Amino acid sequence: LTVSGGRVLVANRMPTDDGGAVVTLRDRTELERLGRELDGTRGLIDALRAQDHEHANRMHTLLGLLELELHDEAMEFITETIGVHRATAEQVTERVHDPLLASLLVGKATVATERGVALYVAEDSLLPNRLVDPPGLVTIVGNLIDNALDAAVGSREPRVEVTLCADDRTVLLRVSDTGPGIPADRRDVVFTEGWSTKEPPAHGKRGIGLALVRRLAERQGGSVRVSDREGGGAEFTVVLPEALAEQPARAPLTATGEPR
Repeated sequence: LTVSGGRVLVANRMPTDDGGAVVTLRDRTELERLGRELDGTRGLIDALRAQDHEHANRMHTLLGLLELELHDEAMEFITETIGVHRATAEQVTERVHDPLLASLLVGKATVATERGVALYVAEDSLLPNRLVDPPGLVTIVGNLIDNALDAAVGSREPRVEVTLCADDRTVLLRVSDTGPGIPADRRDVVFTEGWSTKEPPAHGKRGIGLALVRRLAERQGGSVRVSDREGGGAEFTVVLPEALAEQPARAPLTATGEPR
């Protein structure tokens, strides 16, 4: 149960011999919060691991060029590598001002590159640094991107696009992919824990990501839905009505325009 204030309670009902019942409630709010933060941290670690792997490959390439005394080619490789990484980071940080979420997106771009998928942050994205629960949104975005990458791999022009916009205190998130899409009669099922198009991993659990996305969105009074992407594929839309803190009031100005 999720009650007022976002508290999470687990209810248990045991019948008694006299025909009544004993109901117990356990508060799992803190446990749920820690689990959410852990899930978000795992997403960041995976993204950083992909970046580390990519950097190692680049260093090996650079070392080979230097050992072959191909100094001009080495300089060209360094210039191109720095330019691509800087362009990706600048594209993200110009549009997403929360540092935790921006870090996730930069890392996921590296993961996407390794999997042969182009990951873009939409040009009309703009998210201020006023998130009430950054780890929660990191978990939502990370799971949706992972799902989109799985779907896009193998498509004709693999692409994932992320849109993050703010309207007062509301955050609008869209993640679209060029995968096969989701049939209309399966769109409610995809948010059920255990549903997945992939084989179960060794630990036996699967289909947790989208169920977690819906649970986190609804806990914040929001919603998540899936629809067709224009041109083919799927588009997930998350609306979080109170995901941003109130914008600080501006200090009154003097007659010369200076803050008082």
